[in-house]
Amino acid sequence: MLCASIGAATADPNGLWLANDGAHIGISSCGNELCGVLLTTASPVDPATGRQWTDKNNVDPRLQKRPLVGVQVIMGMRPNGVHTWSGHVYNTDDGKIYSGNLKEIDAKTIRVEGCVSALCGGENMSRIK
Repeated sequence: MLCASIGAATADPNGLWLANDGAHIGISSCGNELCGVLLTTASPVDPATGRQWTDKNNVDPRLQKRPLVGVQVIMGMRPNGVHTWSGHVYNTDDGKIYSGNLKEIDAKTIRVEGCVSALCGGENMSRIK
């Protein structure tokens, strides 16, 4: 369980989560922060190529051919209030990193958001285990 100072998040979002598109995200502690890795994609092959998914949308051309499975998509989330963490998220759809939040809705649901300025958008994920 993640514990920190006054007003810090005390919930435990560590575990395996199901994204809306069917992908699985593994969230675990990385030092005093939370990190998340893409463990599976919704389908094993990219319909556009017929091959394993790659990080083809990454803004860094050197990373565009790396496998998408295993890419860190939640980075450096630190406690920022009750049941809330703030850090960065990687959007595999556009290959960009955004400031973001992870909020525990309840023991079986988290919300992961990416933000541009004060506007945040995201999705709820369901706990698998």
